[in-house]
Amino acid sequence: MTPNRIFAPIADDLRRVEQRISERIASDVALVRQVAAYLVGGGGKRLRPALLLLAAGAVGARDEARIELAAVVEFIHTATLLHDDVVDASELRRGRSTANAEFGNAAAVLVGDFLYSRAFQMMVSVDRMRVMSVLAQATNAIAEGEVLQLMNCRNPDVDENGYLEVVRRKTAKLFEASARLGAVLGGAPPVLEERLAEYGVRLGTAFQLVDDVLDYSGDAAETGKQLGDDLAEGKPTLPLIRAMACAGEAQARVVREAIAHGGRAAFAEVLAIVRATGALEYARALAQREADAAAAAVAVLAPSAHRDSLLELASFSVSRRA
Repeated sequence: MTPNRIFAPIADDLRRVEQRISERIASDVALVRQVAAYLVGGGGKRLRPALLLLAAGAVGARDEARIELAAVVEFIHTATLLHDDVVDASELRRGRSTANAEFGNAAAVLVGDFLYSRAFQMMVSVDRMRVMSVLAQATNAIAEGEVLQLMNCRNPDVDENGYLEVVRRKTAKLFEASARLGAVLGGAPPVLEERLAEYGVRLGTAFQLVDDVLDYSGDAAETGKQLGDDLAEGKPTLPLIRAMACAGEAQARVVREAIAHGGRAAFAEVLAIVRATGALEYARALAQREADAAAAAVAVLAPSAHRDSLLELASFSVSRRA
């Protein structure tokens, strides 16, 4: 199963979203245009716009606002990536240089600010208070999640609950908002809105868990980033947290020190410990439980191609290799 096949019911809408992104990203400031064009050219899975469109379709929404809001959630996501890459000093994303590596930190941060502000201009143009409330709450939660992740950096004492709290705020919240907005646009009853919102949270959590697993087991050619980037940045992700919980004292100390000091010097040794303790299997199993819960949340929707795609997307979130 590939994203193109999963997104087949919304293929035309996604093409319109791409066009809307190109239109709304325009600016008379040359550097904004240059960085924005670089970002658009980098592509991406467009998961969050697709989720909004699939949720909207699943409840029968055909409101034109769905195209504008799908572009909005992609702008918000891209802005968070720009800021993340600056904070993490990342040089590679999706197999190409990050915007901060290409244009410098200052330009990346400021264009990220431009994308946030443009997203808010666009959501105001939809002129629906409920929409603005959902997105305002989501962006605030994302910002808190980014700060929590910064506080947790190089802290080997972060536990599984602390890690999952960051994931729910920083990653899953925009998935939740995207799915909820689809329900809002379709005028879905509260029970279905909450089901779709839960689907988004669970799906976003599963995606992040698998991202963290792929950092220790993926193919760099497929993932578009180096193995061990999370460890190099001192991020205590679930594979490391689980490895420390299951390893012997000496091995746990190796992992703790690697998190505390960052860098790649101990990567090979840490990777061996992660594999030996079954930490990757543990994280994948949790991702599978989240994906199953996501599927269960939307099982109550009326049968449709859009609902089928939501179910397939939940399965893909765990089986993917990039």
